[in-house]
Amino acid sequence: MTTPVYPPKPRPGDRVAVLSPSSGLPGLFPLPHELGLRRLRDDFGLIPVEYPTTRTMGATPEARAADIHAAFADPDIKAVLSSIGGDDQLTVLPHLDSDLLRAHPKPFFGYSDNTNLLLFLRNAGIVGYHGGSVMVELGRPGALHPLTGASLRAALFTSGEYELTPVGAFGDVNRSWEDPRTFDSEPAMEPADGWIWHNGDRVVEGIGWGGNLEIISWLLMADRAVLPVEAYAGNVLFLETSEDMPRAEEVYWILRSMGERGLLRQFPALLVGRAKAWSFENPLDAPERDRFRLRQREAVLRALGQYAPDTMVVFDVDLGHTDPQLVVPVGGCVRVDGLTRRITVTY
Repeated sequence: MTTPVYPPKPRPGDRVAVLSPSSGLPGLFPLPHELGLRRLRDDFGLIPVEYPTTRTMGATPEARAADIHAAFADPDIKAVLSSIGGDDQLTVLPHLDSDLLRAHPKPFFGYSDNTNLLLFLRNAGIVGYHGGSVMVELGRPGALHPLTGASLRAALFTSGEYELTPVGAFGDVNRSWEDPRTFDSEPAMEPADGWIWHNGDRVVEGIGWGGNLEIISWLLMADRAVLPVEAYAGNVLFLETSEDMPRAEEVYWILRSMGERGLLRQFPALLVGRAKAWSFENPLDAPERDRFRLRQREAVLRALGQYAPDTMVVFDVDLGHTDPQLVVPVGGCVRVDGLTRRITVTY
């Protein structure tokens, strides 16, 4: 496999595409979407350009693929950002032209269901960026979180190393996007205990691979955007879970299947995102959220103990569905230093 390359970065004043490769939720919830677009313009100095399916619920996979192709092929578009995730981007992948994307590399930003496109781009030789959706991170109520903003700005505009740091507080309890009052104040936060290290007695540096655990399980089942296991030898794995809040048993079963495939042992280091432990369908209280995260950590360690006992693990890295969010390059360099307890990525 060809080592992925970093596409050219945009500069303030450039045009960037805003797409919905998964779900057209901007059409249902315009308030966070419009706020995110405004911050792209006012805070980042970029000119967002929407495409036909950006606000269209139920757009066909072919139509969403056409928007991706159009955005990448347009020489005036310097980066591509997802509006939000969803649950069926898997169906878009068969309609994508990897030769076209490879011929017109652009930085792509997204996470959750956008794990599909990020791993597809990685296989096409393009470094992408896990994080930074328009509706969630840029459309955050009250204010853009400064740690999210700093990471996203660095990934968008700069090249070189960027150190991820533990956060002092985080949040994962949401408020309704339909209520305009939601956007009058910032979300509630709670104290964070910092990262949890396991086997942190070495330094690992490798290409980043991973994303949302549930989406990766679907890709493995459908045999899409996944290479032979040996292609990932020496890579740094990163995983996070969504607001669907998979039970600890489900997390273990997915990782067990990855272990049986011979995949887990390819990765000498694993970054695990702080688990999303609240949703409108499952509104856990604070003690329940703590127990949920603990059980998920135990499930990860159980699987690794069976299939990759020497892997170094860092838990509660803020790279997923909780707030703030740090951007991780997919296909880019990730350095995990257990000796100094530092994580450095290359944007």
